[in-house]
Amino acid sequence: MLIAYFSLAGGLLALIFAGDMLVRGSVGIAQKLGIPNLVIGLTIVAFGTSAPELFISLEAGLAGSGGLALGNVVGSNIANVLLVLGVPALIAATPCGEKGATRTAMFMVAVSVVFIAMCFQGVIGLTSGIILLVLLIFFLVDSARSAMRHRKDMKAAANDCTLEEVDGVPASTALAIGYIVIGLVGLPLGGHLTIQGATAIARDWGVSEATIGLTVVALGTSLPELATTVMAAVRKHGGVALGNVIGSNIFNILAIIGITTVVVPLRVPPEILYMDVWVMLGCSLLLLGLANYRICLRKTTGAVLSLGYVGYVIAVYALG
Repeated sequence: MLIAYFSLAGGLLALIFAGDMLVRGSVGIAQKLGIPNLVIGLTIVAFGTSAPELFISLEAGLAGSGGLALGNVVGSNIANVLLVLGVPALIAATPCGEKGATRTAMFMVAVSVVFIAMCFQGVIGLTSGIILLVLLIFFLVDSARSAMRHRKDMKAAANDCTLEEVDGVPASTALAIGYIVIGLVGLPLGGHLTIQGATAIARDWGVSEATIGLTVVALGTSLPELATTVMAAVRKHGGVALGNVIGSNIFNILAIIGITTVVVPLRVPPEILYMDVWVMLGCSLLLLGLANYRICLRKTTGAVLSLGYVGYVIAVYALG
């Protein structure tokens, strides 16, 4: 079993490292080609930061572990709200008054409802995957239009701060290509190691694969978002946290589940339908409330959110 733990930990580390390398290399190539930062941010960076979840879900789906694949996405969305917003608020006040956040949060709630309805079909297949990808395209196009209007209103320069969160972009084309190769090799390898370790641990603990996906794997794939928002809070730049979480949750459902189910159908484990999808929906409604009322998250709120996640994990294992 020690090998399984090393496999899980090593796989998650490989996914995080490879995803970061893929983002850096792709951004470097895109900038060399003169692609606007806005387009890079909405496509390459968004997909790149979701790459660990994508490869885990694909690997799990192909291995017949639909519960792990779905648990990863549902658990990541819950962790994004309770931990990724909660922990930074313990460090510094996190305002939730970003322009356009309410409208995007409403779309996220709608997407969550559509996803839950698909889950109750028992199997999420090709048709559902196509619907999710169509919604993803709509979201990307609408986001691009909104961002363009905002830039026009603000009279922003051509090279704005859209990519300020991406550090270490290689200046050399050859180095950027090397980063991409490392990312493309590391992601499937990390996904394979993670799934092998997670399924072995689930059998050893006597819990379902969905339980491991909802907790251990979901938390591991949410670590990059958590680290980013914590550093933003330390640097007093926590104002973008809400938008990042909303965008990440939308991508997790539309891109990760959409792409995965176009490749392979996912069977929905009954245990996810009893509690987890409803907790995810509750977290989505919470985000909508935070955005609509422009609430500033402080230490007390951060503690409540963080403890809420601990309580959720305890409940998952108690029921699993």
